[in-house]
Amino acid sequence: MDRRTFLAAAGSGATALALGAAATPALSAPATAASRAHVVHASDTPLLLRWFRDTYHSIEAMTTDIGLAADKIDLTAPGGPVPSRNTSPTNIGCGLWSTVAAAGLGVIDQETLRRRLDRTVTAVEKLERHHGFWLNWYDAHDGSVLTSWPGTGDPVRPFLSSVDNAWLVTGLLIAADADSRLRGRVARLLSTADWSYFYTPYDAADPVAGPGQLRGGFWTDTGEPTAHHYGALNTEPRMASYLGIADGSLPTDHYWHMFRTMVPENGQEQPPGGGYDTVDGIRVFQGHYTYRGRKLVPTWGGSMFEALMVPLFVPEPEWSPRSWGTTHRRFVHSQIEHGLKEAEYGYWGFSPAEVPEGGYQEYGVDAIGMNIDGYASNTDRTYVTHGEPLPPASAYTNGVVTPHASFLALPYARSEALANLKAIAGDFGAYHDGYGFRDSVNVSTGHVSASALALDQGMIAAALAQELRPGLLQRPFRTGGFASRVRPMLGKERFSI
Repeated sequence: MDRRTFLAAAGSGATALALGAAATPALSAPATAASRAHVVHASDTPLLLRWFRDTYHSIEAMTTDIGLAADKIDLTAPGGPVPSRNTSPTNIGCGLWSTVAAAGLGVIDQETLRRRLDRTVTAVEKLERHHGFWLNWYDAHDGSVLTSWPGTGDPVRPFLSSVDNAWLVTGLLIAADADSRLRGRVARLLSTADWSYFYTPYDAADPVAGPGQLRGGFWTDTGEPTAHHYGALNTEPRMASYLGIADGSLPTDHYWHMFRTMVPENGQEQPPGGGYDTVDGIRVFQGHYTYRGRKLVPTWGGSMFEALMVPLFVPEPEWSPRSWGTTHRRFVHSQIEHGLKEAEYGYWGFSPAEVPEGGYQEYGVDAIGMNIDGYASNTDRTYVTHGEPLPPASAYTNGVVTPHASFLALPYARSEALANLKAIAGDFGAYHDGYGFRDSVNVSTGHVSASALALDQGMIAAALAQELRPGLLQRPFRTGGFASRVRPMLGKERFSI
C-alpha cells in the first residue's frame, strides 16, 4: 500500500485497508535520449561523486537546527530551499545514514560527522516515544509531536509505524557503527524497542487472525492496531522483520509466513506459478509471477523501492544469490522494459514519488505487483489486466519517472541506470546544481517536481555510497544476529524462479 496515503489517512482517523528461470531478454534501444546506452567506465566516478555531494547538500538543507531531517524541501522557493515543518522516523534515519556516507566518501570530515551525529541522536533521545518506538510525525524544528498537519490544519492522530521505525533504527545502527561514542546511547535507545509489539503470532487454526506477520502499526491514543498486516515479503517492511529476527524479538518462522505471492486461490494480479515447499517445518507457497517471459517474485505494488531499498543495507543478493539476487535483477529489467517497450516513455524508473504537478502518488509497474490495480507508471493510472490485451503505448498518458528508482537499479543494470539518469537530467532539466535530482518528472509533459524528498534523497545517497564504496553502510547488518540468524535463513530461501 502507498505508505504516505495510509499515514495521511491514519492522521485523520480513517481505517486502512488490509491487506525453471527464463533468460533476461535483451533490451532494445528505441530512438530516444534515454536509450543512448554507453559502456560505463571509471570516468563516471567523478560524476557519481558530484551527484552524491549535491544530494547530500539537499539533505543538509533539509536538516533543521536541532538535527532532524525534514520530510522535504521546496527547491523553487524564493530565497532558496525551504524545509517542510514535518519529519518522520524514516526521514531522520535517512539523515543519519546519509551523513555517515558523506564522511565515508570524504565529503565531510570526521569532526563534522561526530558533531552532526551527536546533534541528531540528542534530538532523537528527546522525542516522545511509546512502547520503545517513535511516533510517525514530529515538528522537525522543535521535536514536538505533530497534532495537526502543516498547511491544512487537519488533525494527526499519534501513530506508531513498524516500517518507519525500522528505517530510524537502521540509521541509528549505522550511526553507532560509525562513531563508537554513540554506541552506548543508541543501545539504550533501542533496549526497549521490542519488535514483537507489532507481531501477531502464527495460529494454524486461524491463519487469517494469526498470520505470523507484523502489523502496519498502532494508534497510541486508543491502542487500536491497523486492520492490515504487512504480508507481502518483497516489500520494504521486511527491514523491520530482519531487525526483529536479528535481535531475537521475532521468531525466524515469521519470515516463512510472509507471501512470495498470494496463494493461488486468493485474488491477485495474476495466477501465480510455483508450488508448496517445506522449510524449517513450515509449509511455504513459493509462488512467482511471469512478466515478459521472466519469472520473479512480485512486490505489493510493483515499485522499485519496495524491492530494492532493503538490499542497500542487508546484502540479500550476496546471501541469497539464486533467489533474492535473481529476482532483484529481473525486477529492474522488468521496469526498464515497461518504460522503454510497453509504455514507450523513452525513460524508466517507477516508484512512489511526488507528483510533478504537486501531491504524492505511488508509481510502479502494475503487472509485477500483487495488488490488483496496484501502482501504475503514470499519474492517470493505466492498469493492465492479466490475460487481456495490453493497452497501447498511447494509453500511458502523464507517465512519471523518479530518479531514485534508477539509483536503486545501479547494482543490477549499471550502464542502463546511468544512461537513464543522464537523459532525465539533460532532457528535462531535472538536476538542480547544488541540490541534486528533483523528485520526479512527467515524461509526457516535461513537467519537473519542485521538491526533493528526504526519503528519496536518502535512498539516492545510500545507493551512491554502495556504488562508490561497497559495504560502507552495510557493516552493522553483517554481524551479530544478522550473521547468526538472518544470513542462514536467507541461505535457505528457494524462490521458484
